[in-house]
Amino acid sequence: MRKLTQLFLVVAALVATPAFAEMKIAVMNYQMALLESDAAKRYAVDAEKKFGPQLSKLKTLESDAKRIQDRLMKDGDKMQQAERERLELEFKQKARDFQFQSKELNESKAVADRDMLKQLKPKLDQAVEEVIKKGNYDLVFERGAVVDVKPQFDITRQVIERMNQLR
Repeated sequence: MRKLTQLFLVVAALVATPAFAEMKIAVMNYQMALLESDAAKRYAVDAEKKFGPQLSKLKTLESDAKRIQDRLMKDGDKMQQAERERLELEFKQKARDFQFQSKELNESKAVADRDMLKQLKPKLDQAVEEVIKKGNYDLVFERGAVVDVKPQFDITRQVIERMNQLR
């Protein structure tokens, strides 16, 4: 709320100045520009290939654990104690395996995501800077800080196109 108040005060101060009439203002969605770039889309496909097998194993573990749990709930009181204990132990083991593998997958994916971001951020920053210079914008707001904006003031697509042109 405090940032919103500060933003409002800055905008109010700008509107009050005569120079505001000549100011060229735009908005952009930084996250969308990053995620909609060709490089990010390629990364998403590569990540699916890389992490897909681990995700499949997780889904199998989850369905196995669910199947055991369902069987215990449905037939647990009818089973012999040894059978029930064996299934409970198997369920706990699968749940532990699921938690461990899930944590490992999340950590691996987070590292890969950070590496991708580290590679793409300079390109994105360069594309933003070039679009701002080309458009001669005086002020650019993050799209999330603006309640509503006409499409002609949103430069996100231009940034994405410029980023896709950079090699």
